[in-house]
Amino acid sequence: MTKNWLIGVDLGGTFVKLAFFNYEGTLQHKWEVPTDHSDNGMNIVKGIAKAIDEKITELGMSKSDFLGVGMGAPGPFKKDGTCIIAVNLGWKDYPLKDELSNAVGLPAVVDNDANIAAYGEFFKGAGRGTQDFVMVTLGTGVGGGVITNGQIVQGCNGAGGELGHMTIVLEGGPKCGCGKYGCLEALVSATGITRMGEFFAKENPRSRMNDSENLSSKEIYKLAAEGDLAAKDVVDRVGYYLGAGLANIGNMLNPEIIAVGGGVSKAGDAVLNPAIEYFNKLTFSAVKSSTKIVLAELGNDAGVYGAAGLIKDSFPVK
Repeated sequence: MTKNWLIGVDLGGTFVKLAFFNYEGTLQHKWEVPTDHSDNGMNIVKGIAKAIDEKITELGMSKSDFLGVGMGAPGPFKKDGTCIIAVNLGWKDYPLKDELSNAVGLPAVVDNDANIAAYGEFFKGAGRGTQDFVMVTLGTGVGGGVITNGQIVQGCNGAGGELGHMTIVLEGGPKCGCGKYGCLEALVSATGITRMGEFFAKENPRSRMNDSENLSSKEIYKLAAEGDLAAKDVVDRVGYYLGAGLANIGNMLNPEIIAVGGGVSKAGDAVLNPAIEYFNKLTFSAVKSSTKIVLAELGNDAGVYGAAGLIKDSFPVK
């Protein structure tokens, strides 16, 4: 008998991912719908509620089969579930938790999408079974989420876990999208790696990186694996910066596991091994012997898993 199922929602700028899970956290159904940007994002929640209702009807289920709905969305959040600002969606001081609960007709939990993705890995991915876990996501930017004693660290103004904006290069570092210089994001995101590759290519005319019309982080790692010396230098430099960032996290929090995810992480050991080498050089001995660096496991599904897991843990069935 289907009771206490979980609904996970991951709101992106282009698509909304939705999924139904049973109470144990096993994925049952997954689909997506376009993100409705009309009227400054005021129709997004209505569209999500409609998509959920249609799927429930299609499956011959009812609202009483579900425990609640969890959702990850861009932007910092207040503890009451208000989105402080999400510029690309048009939201400012938007009471997302209340709007979602009212529209869907179920209890709701919401949080920043990076925090929710981290919670997904904590719930059913690389961090399952831990109590202290950190997720670092290397994509167009660098996101992250911190789980301490089983709880998401939100901070006093919803900006906890902004790991991409720790300063790694104190002077002369590249400018970050946040306006600061030398941020981890500016150095090890896909954008940062590509920028570094272009610089190294100019300094090394024989590098095959110069042959690419649209150099990417993926191609840089490919060329490094094929022996291009300049590309290998880029990969090592990225490993140094990432290792330094992970060491800062480890020394501050000493989590059981730090998982590295996002599109850049698809290069696997080529990303992880140099970072681990520098992590081991830069961490306190007690951290080095206890904190493990691993690849994330859930990929693009981390958000819906995290949203579902947060509902389960927020409203446990006795």
